[in-house]
Amino acid sequence: MAAIIFASLLSTALGSGLHARLDDGLARTPQMGWNTYNQYNCFPNESIVHENAQALVDTGLADFGYRYVTIDCGWSVEDRLPNGTITWNETLFPQGFPALGQFLHDLGLLFGAYGDSGILLCGSPPNQTGSLYHEDIDARTFAEWKVDALKYDNCYSDAAENYPNVNYAPSTSPHPRFANMSHYIQSQDRPILFQICEWGIDFPALWAPALGHSWRIGNDIIPHWRSIFRTLNQAVPQMHFAGPGQWPDLDMLLVGLDSVLSVPEEQTHFSLWAVLKSPLVIGAAIGGMRAESLDILGNKDVIAFNQDALGESARLRRRWSDAGYEVWSGRLEGGKVVAALINWSDEERELTLDLPDVGVQFAGGLRNIWRGKRKSDVKTSYTARVEGHGVMLVELSDTLPVGKYPSEIFAHTNGESTTFSPVYAITSSREYTLNITFSQPPTAKNIFVTTSATRSPVRISVPSGASSISALVPLTAGSGNTITIKGAALISFIHLAPPVPIYYPATQNTTLAGNTAPYSCPSAFCHPTGSKLTNLDTNSTATFHIPSTTSGSKYIEVDFINNEVAFDSSWGWGSNSRNLTIRVNDREPVRLEVPLSGQHSELSGPGLGWYDSGRLGVLTGGWKVGGNEVVFGNEGGEGGFSAWAPDLVGVGVYD
Repeated sequence: MAAIIFASLLSTALGSGLHARLDDGLARTPQMGWNTYNQYNCFPNESIVHENAQALVDTGLADFGYRYVTIDCGWSVEDRLPNGTITWNETLFPQGFPALGQFLHDLGLLFGAYGDSGILLCGSPPNQTGSLYHEDIDARTFAEWKVDALKYDNCYSDAAENYPNVNYAPSTSPHPRFANMSHYIQSQDRPILFQICEWGIDFPALWAPALGHSWRIGNDIIPHWRSIFRTLNQAVPQMHFAGPGQWPDLDMLLVGLDSVLSVPEEQTHFSLWAVLKSPLVIGAAIGGMRAESLDILGNKDVIAFNQDALGESARLRRRWSDAGYEVWSGRLEGGKVVAALINWSDEERELTLDLPDVGVQFAGGLRNIWRGKRKSDVKTSYTARVEGHGVMLVELSDTLPVGKYPSEIFAHTNGESTTFSPVYAITSSREYTLNITFSQPPTAKNIFVTTSATRSPVRISVPSGASSISALVPLTAGSGNTITIKGAALISFIHLAPPVPIYYPATQNTTLAGNTAPYSCPSAFCHPTGSKLTNLDTNSTATFHIPSTTSGSKYIEVDFINNEVAFDSSWGWGSNSRNLTIRVNDREPVRLEVPLSGQHSELSGPGLGWYDSGRLGVLTGGWKVGGNEVVFGNEGGEGGFSAWAPDLVGVGVYD
C-alpha cells in the first residue's frame, strides 16, 4: 500500500502571490466606477456619458466610491491627426475629450479612457486606431487630456497572424506590449490608473502587478447567470495574488442591466465580486435603474468588504456540486471574517454554514447582510433561508479559531459531568485528538470521556498538577457531536484536532481502466507527488484501494489539475470546470465540479498550466472497516457536464 502521512501543502504550492507590484499609491483598494460598455457596447456618445456621470452624483453612488467614469470602445476614429495624435469622433463627442474630462472633474469624478495594445480598438470596424507602435505619443495625449485611468485592451494585436480581431492563442505573449504602454504611462506627470485587459490568456497575475493596478482574469462577462459560475471557476487559482495596488479584475458588473439577472442573482454577483476584491465597475445605465439594483450597488456593508484595508481576497473553501451550493470566505481587518454561501439551485431553501469550513468555531457577532439580520453567540453553525441563485453573505466578528471550545460558551455541567456541544467533526474517525485544559491543576485521578459516536467511555489518567491532558476520541462527521467529560476538575476549554490525513498518490497502486494513464511531471510540479493521471474520460476510471479503521463518512482532499480555460467556449456554456465523480464501494457517487488550477501561461508556461495542482475537499459516504474501493471517474460527463475529468494527482483521506 502506497500511503504517506501529509500536512496541508496548498499554501506552499501557491506561494504568497504578492509579486513585484507597481507601487505608486493608486488603487490601495479596488477601483470603483462606471463604464459605457455593458449597456451601450461600442456606441457611446457625449450625452450618454454626461447623463450617467450626473446620475452617479445624483443617486449618491459617487459618494460610495464609484468615481472612475470610463468611455469604452467606440469613441475614436481610424486616422490620426497630422501630428500623429489620436483624436475623438467629433460627431459623437462634439465638445471633445478634454472638455469631457473637465466636466467629470467638475462633478468630483475621475476620467477613464480606453485604448488598445493592437493596431485597432476592439469594436472595429468601423476602424478606430489602436496604440500599437504609438504608445509614447498616446500616453502623452491621455495625460494632456487629464485622463485618470486607462483601460488597455488586446484586440488586433498579433502581427504574425495579420492582426486578427481576437486571438486566444497568439504567437507571442501580450506582456511586452502592456509593459511598453505601462512604461510611458508611468512617465507622465500625472498619476494614471492602468487597467490591463488581455483576457487572462497569458496568466497575467504573474506579471501584471508590476505593470498596472488590475488585470482581467478571463474572457468577457456575458449577460447571463451562467457567466457567474464560469468567472468564479477562473478566479480560484488567482485570488492569492490580490493585495493593495494589485487587483484581479473579474470584469464589469451586470447589476442593473434590464432583464439579465434577478435581484437574488444580482446580490450574489455583487457579493462575490466584492469579497474577491475585484474592481467594482457598473456597466448599466444609472438613470431609470430599478430601485433594488441601486440598493445593491449602494450597499455600504458589501462595498466595505471590497474596500477593506487588509486587501485579502476570499477563497473557495467547500463545494457541494450535487447539492448545488458552495462556500467562499476571507479575512477582514480587525480580525473579522466574511463568508459567502452561494445557492446555485433555482429554488429557495434553508442552508447551513458550518463555521469550521471558514476557519471559525464561534462568532460573538454575525450579520446576515442581505437579510438584514444579526445574531449573537453563534456556535459551530448558522442556518438561514437562501433564495434561488441567491447568497448568504455574513460577517463574523469576535471569533474563535476552529477546534477551540471554551467551557463558558460550549459546556454545561451536571454534577461531575461536563458536556460540550455542538461539536463539529469534518470526518468520521476514532483519531480526533482531544486536549482538555483545566482551570486549576487537579489531584491525580482518572477521568472518563464519552462522545456521541460511542457508548464506551475513554479513561484518561490525569497526573497530579497537570494543567492539561490529551487523548484520542471518536467523532462522527457533522456538527451534531457531543463530548462529555466525567470526573474532571474545572475545565477551562477543550481543543479538538482532526486526524492527520493519509495521502495516496494517484499513480501508485491504483487500478486503471479505459484511457487513463500515469504521467511523470518535471521536478517541482504536479505537487505534491510529481506525477498525475491523465485522460480520465467518461469511459475511464482510477480505483484506489484504501483501508479504513472506521465506517461511515470520510472527508477527502483531492489534488487535481485543470487548465481547460473557457476562451472560445465562454460565449456559450464553457464553465472553466471539469467533472469528477468519486464512488466508494459501489455507493452512489459524489460529484465535484473542479475549478481551474493552472497558475502559469497557457501559451508558454511549464506544461501550459497543466502541471499546477489545486485542492478541494469533499465528504464521501459508504466507507467500511477494512479495505475500500474508491473509484475516481467522470460518471455523467456525457450528460451535460465536461467530457473530461481533471488530471488526478492524489487524495488525502481523513480516517
